Amino acid sequence: ELKERTAPARETPPPQTLEPRDLLGRGAQGGGEHRGEGSTGGRGARGEGSTGGRGAQGALSRPSSLEGPARPGVLRHLRNFRDCFFRTAAGSPAGRGGAPAATLFFKQSPTWTAHGQNSCGAGSGAPSLQQVLQELGQIPHSKRRAARLFEWLIAPLPVDHFFSWMWEKDAVLVRRGNPDYYRGLFSTAELDAVLRGEDVQFGLHLDAARYRKGQRETLNPPGRALPATAWSLYRDGCSLRLLCPQAFSAVVWQVLSVLQEHFSSMVGANAYLTPPGSQGFAPHYDDIEAFVLQLEGRKLWRVYKPREQAEELPQFSSPNFGPQGLGKPVLQEVLEPGDLLYFPRGFIHQAECEPGVHSLHLTLSTFQRNSWGDLLEPLLPAALQAAVEEDVEFRRGLPRDYLDYMGVQHSESGDPRRGPFLEKVQRLLARMAQYAPVDAVADQRAKGFLHDCLPPVLSEKERALSVHGLPVRWEAGEAWNVGAKITTETQVRLLRHGLTRLVSEDDSVVLYYTVENSRVYHQGEPKYLEIDSQYTDGIEYLFSSYPGFVQVGDLPCDNSKDQISLVTMLFEKGLLITKKPLTP
Repeated sequence: ELKERTAPARETPPPQTLEPRDLLGRGAQGGGEHRGEGSTGGRGARGEGSTGGRGAQGALSRPSSLEGPARPGVLRHLRNFRDCFFRTAAGSPAGRGGAPAATLFFKQSPTWTAHGQNSCGAGSGAPSLQQVLQELGQIPHSKRRAARLFEWLIAPLPVDHFFSWMWEKDAVLVRRGNPDYYRGLFSTAELDAVLRGEDVQFGLHLDAARYRKGQRETLNPPGRALPATAWSLYRDGCSLRLLCPQAFSAVVWQVLSVLQEHFSSMVGANAYLTPPGSQGFAPHYDDIEAFVLQLEGRKLWRVYKPREQAEELPQFSSPNFGPQGLGKPVLQEVLEPGDLLYFPRGFIHQAECEPGVHSLHLTLSTFQRNSWGDLLEPLLPAALQAAVEEDVEFRRGLPRDYLDYMGVQHSESGDPRRGPFLEKVQRLLARMAQYAPVDAVADQRAKGFLHDCLPPVLSEKERALSVHGLPVRWEAGEAWNVGAKITTETQVRLLRHGLTRLVSEDDSVVLYYTVENSRVYHQGEPKYLEIDSQYTDGIEYLFSSYPGFVQVGDLPCDNSKDQISLVTMLFEKGLLITKKPLTP
């Protein structure tokens, strides 16, 4: 269970609000396993959560009111959004055609809320999910594809603004007024089809939970989640949480597999279906960054800032909290279809369905255990080991009498020998940094990330140019067209930028990759190839040439035989595509 740890509630002063009026626009163009409301760890998200948008078209008037003194930072944010509106308004004068007005609300710490109908990138003129996914197929570099998809996901918020001012800092809600914005991503009808056609197991793939009278209940029966059982639990007031929708939905799989390259961290998802007038999960905080995408119905969210510094950006999720001691919410809003909510790890949250209408949302999560502390945790012991082995200063003996003046019982003694001793410790700690194997630890984290990753989703064109497009077949009692005819004239490139990682381990070089990963989190061991040393320059050449195609004969290998052997090995693993389809 993804739960959050929190300390005594701290009252937050009422946020001051800037209310720019008359934001008129004509159209705009625009979205781990975790067991909590609003977060995800592992491959799926076990909680409830949501996030922001991309920009707006139209003119921005002067603020009509300012409750309390305006900080320069707030006015700077206002200018940033104003600039976004103007930049995207070319050819579309404000208010032309009697377009509906949009209102943009800014709140000082701790929460800002953006409301925008027909705003820059998020209104009724926004590209659909299907259009965006088609657009990605025209972008050669997979990192740029990932950036474009994330830009659409949080539209109308500018991406640089989001990461500068909101990421890991504040909750933000984007109210788009476009119920079709996430159409095609996932639906209740798809959930019903999954229950009917797939081997969905309670506890492994699906949870049934409810929160009543301050108590959270998980009511998972053993065995398969048959439709009759699952829908009976739903009728009894249970929320249904699908823990790994990417295992059953090709669209969710594609979205997550693209976004993971934008964050260089696993992106997971959970889907939550909640019956009218009910709540599935207790208040808690999670250890991930949460993006909540409202797909169907309505849901009331309450989000609270961390209650103390120890709860900010936590490494682990909290236990369930009761209704008392949470403090005042910094955000209390009803999400409607097309809306997006983002909140950082450590923000306590709870959500309940309003009477008369169900709710379906998808929580995307990322950045679980991806902090500086998580990098340093294996780095410091390795640095110390290397320093002790290579530097005699770390092997010199301690002062014979240091126990007479060091330790808690001597901490306030004022002994003059304490100062030089502590200075020596600080010098050694600073000196230890030069022995830190930063690149080696980064490679090990990359290895873990590739194990976490979803496999890539190939476009029709990529499939035709990969090993999957070879015309090999069984016919008339024998195998036909076996073997890829690769020559020194063949042009190839990597399938994706973040698909592989070359890592030095002990006395060998290993190439880790994601193409054979499961759509279920960590279902299988890390996939890798042991690489002979004469091939490493050729692999690095392929890395540096991406997304361009290179001729096999240009690879820096010893001879043409090695060039063809290397490319054949990588092509047959699905790591390379050719510029033209291979013929038998």
